[in-house]
Amino acid sequence: MRRREFVNLLGSAVAVAPLAVWAQEFKRTYRIGVITRSPRMAINYVAFFDELQKLDFFEGQNLIVDARGFAARSEQFPELALALVDSHVDALVCGGDLAIRAAQQATQIIPIVGITDDMLSEGLVHSLAKPGGNTTGISILATELDGKRLEILSELVPHARRISALADYNVTRPGQLTGLENAARERGVQLSVHRIVKAEEISGALDQVRASGAEGLNVLASPLLNAQRRFIIELVAALRLPAIYQWPETAKEGGLVAYGPSLAQMGRQNAQQLAKVLAGTKPADLPVQQPTKFDLAINLKTAKALGLTVSSTLLNRADEVIE
Repeated sequence: MRRREFVNLLGSAVAVAPLAVWAQEFKRTYRIGVITRSPRMAINYVAFFDELQKLDFFEGQNLIVDARGFAARSEQFPELALALVDSHVDALVCGGDLAIRAAQQATQIIPIVGITDDMLSEGLVHSLAKPGGNTTGISILATELDGKRLEILSELVPHARRISALADYNVTRPGQLTGLENAARERGVQLSVHRIVKAEEISGALDQVRASGAEGLNVLASPLLNAQRRFIIELVAALRLPAIYQWPETAKEGGLVAYGPSLAQMGRQNAQQLAKVLAGTKPADLPVQQPTKFDLAINLKTAKALGLTVSSTLLNRADEVIE
């Protein structure tokens, strides 16, 4: 049987064939390139490569990872994308809309599998069910969850009348901020938004947050802010400012509270999508996934350091409490 016929046959059996079997069927080595602000040892990528092993893709055996795009700066993305395309990778794995956009500009043929805040509204796919083109991945509903995090923060600091939002100007759109400001106004809260474009601006933005008299901080969804979350946690602790973050794992790292899908789970889902693509499924036909579970994590040790008492109602709702 010719290889093309075999791939087509395999694609027709997607619904019944286990992913691990797909990897075993191919007697070749695959090469993937990565473009992301995060380091190789970030929680999601540790889970990503662990899941690939479970699916029988082993680095150094049947998988080669071009790792030059880990921990990259956003201004490096276009050059990295072109270099990876020139190296004839079988797929590009991208973190965030800027990385995906750079990859799309570099190739319309090589499959792109990524995670981003809102893949549809960012114009990266035609639809969630039928992405079209060469891109698929996970859309994490970030724009919808920013408002929910404001609600949780207001419940945690019920007497706060001034709350700030730290926003990445690269990914946070004006309409999103307008919606957040309206939600704050309905709660009787004055919201001040402090925008950054690059990591070097975070410290200055948090100084402005302190000068504004904010009583709480909503760190909005952003690959850049997530990559800098430990730095932000340290600065916020020094300011003694209650803050809420995007990923539940952040609470384990010292953040006060976080609400969203598991970063590790997103990495595993992304690996499953990549396995399907390497097995021959076209990204155009592989639906963009969305998280179905959102976790609330609260760090009581951080709350105590801030002199906060977390209500029993909020604690009972928490999926994880770090003591």
